[in-house]
Amino acid sequence: MKKTLVLVRHATAEDQTFRIKDFDRNLNSKGLSEAAAMGKWLAESGVKPDIFITSPASRAYKTAEIISGKLGVNASSLITNADIYEGGPQSYLNAVNTVPENFSMLMLFGHNPDISYFAEYLTGSNLGSMKKGSIAIIDFDDLNWAEISAKTGNLNLYKTPGEVREAE
Repeated sequence: MKKTLVLVRHATAEDQTFRIKDFDRNLNSKGLSEAAAMGKWLAESGVKPDIFITSPASRAYKTAEIISGKLGVNASSLITNADIYEGGPQSYLNAVNTVPENFSMLMLFGHNPDISYFAEYLTGSNLGSMKKGSIAIIDFDDLNWAEISAKTGNLNLYKTPGEVREAE
């Protein structure tokens, strides 16, 4: 059965200062707008994930909350995975490999540089650094979640908030 992974880099967050721990940085007004625009675009494009996994860091969780809301999904169904925050690309792979087989589309919210490395690891595509709020949609043909690994996916789409806004 085909599996689809939608990787989402968190939207723009407030700058890091000595007063705010990195983990606690929130989305700024630009980030709130980016997340809403991407959620609206995903909904209009008919993207319907059946499971959502997010880093628990404030900026990633809020991005997940906004996008899932635009997709008609209650935030209470978001699954947080603490390893995604600073766990390296291997933590993203672990999160994907442990998704139950009854789900066919996973939306995973995380951070750079790991999420960009992970997208490249899965597809062999050179995405460079994923922009804040951007998404990469990766398809896997005839694989179980547990079988997903290096270069097993096909990059279907990469979209940034700027591209979505230009199309409006």
